[in-house]
Amino acid sequence: MIYLDDFSKQELEYEMNALGEKPFRGRQLYKWMYSKGVFDFHEMTDLSRQLRQKLEEQYGFRNIGVIEKKQSKKDGSTKLLLELEDKNRIETVILKDGERLTGCVSTQVGCRMGCSFCSTAKIGLIRNLKIGEIVRQIIIMNKILSEKDEKLSNIVFMGMGEPLDNLENLNEAIRIILDESGLNFSHRKVTVSTCGMTDELNKMYEELDSPVNLAVSLNFTDNEMRQKYMPVSKKYPVKSLIATLKNLPVQKRKRITIEYVMLKDINDTQKDAKYLAEMLRGMPVKINLIVYNDSDIGFDSAAEKNVLAFQKVLQDKGFSAFIRKSLGSDIEGACGQLYARYNKKTYK
Repeated sequence: MIYLDDFSKQELEYEMNALGEKPFRGRQLYKWMYSKGVFDFHEMTDLSRQLRQKLEEQYGFRNIGVIEKKQSKKDGSTKLLLELEDKNRIETVILKDGERLTGCVSTQVGCRMGCSFCSTAKIGLIRNLKIGEIVRQIIIMNKILSEKDEKLSNIVFMGMGEPLDNLENLNEAIRIILDESGLNFSHRKVTVSTCGMTDELNKMYEELDSPVNLAVSLNFTDNEMRQKYMPVSKKYPVKSLIATLKNLPVQKRKRITIEYVMLKDINDTQKDAKYLAEMLRGMPVKINLIVYNDSDIGFDSAAEKNVLAFQKVLQDKGFSAFIRKSLGSDIEGACGQLYARYNKKTYK
């Protein structure tokens, strides 16, 4: 089976041309899928019955089903367990913060970065998600929200996986998300979060016409310490990462978000805050301090007094530093908690 939702717009045009059809048929298919959220040839009414039959004989769309849905009693956020065509599973989250509805999107089944405080890392990398599997998470979330006459306002690539480790499919998914004939989001409403793959980071900025927002999961200023908990630092040291961030062609009105997960007795001292301020001096950044969600993988959240003291050090140094709300924590939908269990009976 050839899955049309694995293709970019240009590839759809080529495929229709190879089928003996005009390239604009590919654009029609693209619009049905990504603008209208239709993945059934019978509903594509501006295609002839003959063409629809021909397409049905040779092509299809990946089957993606919602297996479980959990809603937070604390803040109304919703976590979805999705089953893919090959029976692999991923989690995605609708984060609700007042009127703001953010879709937290996964890019991989599992992850190979190995961050020791992240639940997804326990799975390891099973495979990259295809273009349509990335984009259709957003379509599924919007379909659920439409039942309440709501829709996503923002997209963050902060779900399962390291987005830049699936760069080709990520970039094409972003093009669809930003395209007026696709999902039609503003680049100001889309954020990619990375643990710091600098080569791929540079490549993303080179290849995307409309740079989206960037968030970097830094968490440590000392490379030896960062390497202990985030193995990515072996290949991409902290100094190299900071140097790359300083040289990125970030648009004037945009700032890079530095994410700092605060772990009890590990990286939560005022001394750590001073090192962080020195490292980021002169850079166009804002800092999100993330209170870690206590888990069963050996880490605890920093004490509130330490978080507040850490924030004050940064603010006194002139930085915009915020304590990020832990949305969806009671449904394991918050930062670092996504873990798609493969046995449905254990998904509780």
